[in-house]
Amino acid sequence: MAEPLKNLLHPGVVLDIADHLALHGSAFDRDGFVALAGNGLQSLELMQRSLQIRDALVETLPADFAAAAALLGAILPNGNEPGLTGWALLPVSQFIAVRGLEDFDLSLSLLHCLTPHFTGEFAIRPFIHQDQDRALATIYGWVEDSNHHVRRLASEGTRPRLPWAMRLPKLVRDPRPILPIITALLDDPEEYVRRSVANNLNDIAKDHPELVADFVAENIDGATPQRLRLLRHASRTLLKQGHRAALANFGFRPPSGIKTGLSLATPIVCFGGHLVFGLTLRNENRAKQQVMIDYAVHHRKANGSTSPKVFKWTTATLQPGAAVAFEKRHPMRPITTRRYYGGAHRVVVLINGEPAADADFELSIA
Repeated sequence: MAEPLKNLLHPGVVLDIADHLALHGSAFDRDGFVALAGNGLQSLELMQRSLQIRDALVETLPADFAAAAALLGAILPNGNEPGLTGWALLPVSQFIAVRGLEDFDLSLSLLHCLTPHFTGEFAIRPFIHQDQDRALATIYGWVEDSNHHVRRLASEGTRPRLPWAMRLPKLVRDPRPILPIITALLDDPEEYVRRSVANNLNDIAKDHPELVADFVAENIDGATPQRLRLLRHASRTLLKQGHRAALANFGFRPPSGIKTGLSLATPIVCFGGHLVFGLTLRNENRAKQQVMIDYAVHHRKANGSTSPKVFKWTTATLQPGAAVAFEKRHPMRPITTRRYYGGAHRVVVLINGEPAADADFELSIA
């Protein structure tokens, strides 16, 4: 069984933080910090543990933020000098987000120093929320930083809908202020950074699909393979939704003259097994066609209605008169994000975002 995520912050981490702070701050109340941070820690979940450690830092670090920041900067690795790294820096970054809002420039500088050792993507968001223009001006200066963790922070920290983090409502409403940051990082040499850029654009696409489709169209001509992968990943939500402009960006036009055949090998699926189906496509058009094949499973709900969930499948190039065949095995097994109900279900095949064939099947739950 996998180790629970909450155990990333355990009593040993508290002692590690305490020892580093005591080493650089002779007046630091080490014992008081350990008592506050460790009180009932084992009974808490991950973020609760981090917030408790953060609160202990608030109680025991100097009340003057500049003095506290100097101490926190001293415990970070510096050249060949070891320091605090990893998950121990999550509550440290949260401390900066709580105590440093009135010392904007110093706080952003400290997060810039911290993020190579543990991401500052959560802590930077209160600063963006408080003064978006000022924060983004500083963050834009990081897009050419020599450290790829800092460059990634410029993208990841500005995602409007970053998971597990506070939402940035102004950027949800109008994401255009972060487009210069995204544009500057499109061809970053690190995949780690480019993937963050793609996720940022995908966040934006959930609220502004046309903006992202247009952005991709403006940046796809002559794109390197790396940029093309980034733009494709950035468009994944739009492609699953069958957004026509997004599909057209990658050569997927509305299908024309494609004859489809869908056959079910398992018209009755036992829960825990697989839905197995086959698909044949024949291009009866005189021109070749690029096709993106997805499928939607319409799951039965408690009230008897159904709700579709789209799944990616494959892509193909159909030459004039050519026929291709595919088979898919889709698991119908327990997952934490869905409750299954027995009865009538449906599978719908989508060609370039448009329904092309469908079939009904029964889900049997013993």
